[in-house]
Amino acid sequence: MPETTLDIQIKTLPHQPGVYQYFDADEKLIYVGKAKDIKKRVSSYFTKHHNYGKTRVLVKNIVSVKHIVVETENDALLLENNLIKKYQPKYNVMLKDDKSYPWICIKKERFPRVFSTRRVFKDGSEYFGPYTSMKTVKTLLGLIKGLYQLRTCNYDLSEAKIEAGKYKVCLEYHLGNCKGPCEGYETEDEYHANITAIREILKGNFKDSLQQFRVQMKQFAENMQFEDAQKIKEKLEVLENYQAKSTIVNPKISNVDVFSIISDETYAYVNFLQLSYGSIIRSHTLEIKKKLQETDKDLLELAITEIRQRFNSNSKEIYVPFAVNLGDELKITIPKLGDKKSILDLSRRNAMYYRMDKLKQIKIVDPDRHANRIMAQMKADLCLTEEPRHIECFDNSNIQGTNPVAACVVFKNGKPSKKDYRHFNIKTVEGPDDFASMEEVVYRRYKRLLEEEQPLPQLIIIDGGKGQLSSALKSLDALNLRGEIAIIGIAKRLEELFYPDDPIPLYLDKKSETLKIIQQLRNEAHRFGIEHHRNRRSKSALTTELENISGVGEQTIVDLMKQFKTVKRIANAKLDELEAVVGVSRANKIYNYYHKEQP
Repeated sequence: MPETTLDIQIKTLPHQPGVYQYFDADEKLIYVGKAKDIKKRVSSYFTKHHNYGKTRVLVKNIVSVKHIVVETENDALLLENNLIKKYQPKYNVMLKDDKSYPWICIKKERFPRVFSTRRVFKDGSEYFGPYTSMKTVKTLLGLIKGLYQLRTCNYDLSEAKIEAGKYKVCLEYHLGNCKGPCEGYETEDEYHANITAIREILKGNFKDSLQQFRVQMKQFAENMQFEDAQKIKEKLEVLENYQAKSTIVNPKISNVDVFSIISDETYAYVNFLQLSYGSIIRSHTLEIKKKLQETDKDLLELAITEIRQRFNSNSKEIYVPFAVNLGDELKITIPKLGDKKSILDLSRRNAMYYRMDKLKQIKIVDPDRHANRIMAQMKADLCLTEEPRHIECFDNSNIQGTNPVAACVVFKNGKPSKKDYRHFNIKTVEGPDDFASMEEVVYRRYKRLLEEEQPLPQLIIIDGGKGQLSSALKSLDALNLRGEIAIIGIAKRLEELFYPDDPIPLYLDKKSETLKIIQQLRNEAHRFGIEHHRNRRSKSALTTELENISGVGEQTIVDLMKQFKTVKRIANAKLDELEAVVGVSRANKIYNYYHKEQP
């Protein structure tokens, strides 16, 4: 078979770090990836079998490949992120957050204004942010306004125009919100001293401003200027109160970025906390839609690059839950204990709560969407021909062969349907034989459903390995249901899933929602079965003891238990108490049975 253009392109790829790009038949970019070794990574797409359906579809659509070689893997990560954002390829992860965020601008002027904006211009002005909420911006601007008297007008306050007396002070001056630099009442140096302090506050450093205000307050007090001292004291209280509301972590932890990730089959949520001078000054969670089977490591690396670019972070150290490759310039810390571990845990909780809130919102807006997604995922994960809207799970319970019972629990649309739960007392099996017991209850369950023309499930789950699964299959064969209902067994130790006539078990990802629902079914069946088994053992023990008494029947036992609740209380009851419940004759027999003289 002659080599295609794609085969030749793959053979000539370099063993260098860089970015590779896949194009389809229409020469449209459909995927961008990064690699330490471009040739090795690209070749792996075409030389191994892919279990994930979307990856197989991607490979089928690749017609040509291009590459860009870079110096380091970190450069490859940055380039990959930029190309994904620019071209938004069909099969790349989608960073679901394209809204514009507010900034605080210190305008490049002789007397700089400080205001909020959503547009950043390269005009030499300083921009702080972006902030994830306008509320934070308004709070900071309110704090700055309460501490420092800045101008709000947009006049051109050049030295020549001020000296010429072109402007007059406005209402803001008379209200005490501005010191009137337009008429020369405030010098440029005085004004810029305030801007320097504001710049530090926006960076999260309150220390300098607090120290400056304390010195001023002391000087005013020493000069008997108590009204001025009181004003400075009020500013100190405002600043200290704002600082107290910040989440204080540890003053020694400064200029650090913290990242954590929570993911499921379709989405990942990456939380970012920015620490400055011991306080959290920013928190943001990024939602990422998976397109292929990306790992948490791949997603976290991409998210860190994106978030640091978006929020202009220059921190030299980051805390992460596991090792990531972000180049040699950054210090990567994986905290194990102490304050560092606590802040990483806080970040993870933020990501987890963000995901929970998203799921709750989906359930309110579209109640069926969550169930539909789970059903579609289970169908794909378990290789079923239809969605398992109706699932039944069986479990046996016995202790040393006594009182053998079984339980069948039913889930519909991924949720328990308790009205459909069923208990079974084993009738045809002697002794502790789990295989025979499973065969009996599966046969009884589906024979009855067939006789009553009730709907059959799309999936049966057997709590057990190959043995229990084989026993259940015998019953399906006897009822001619083999092939009509999908059936699998789950072994407890390694959570292996067994299929009929397949010796190799299936292992699902431990975070898989499919596995979680199967485990929930298995655990519910176990709980339901154990509950019934305990009731039978208790009833059996009770019946055995009281039925040993001559002349005491089932109704007498029921009457006694209603009154005394336990066998122990019956045994310790006085004669007249027993007579009041069951009459003189039976009361004497019961009393004498428990109080007969010991030889």
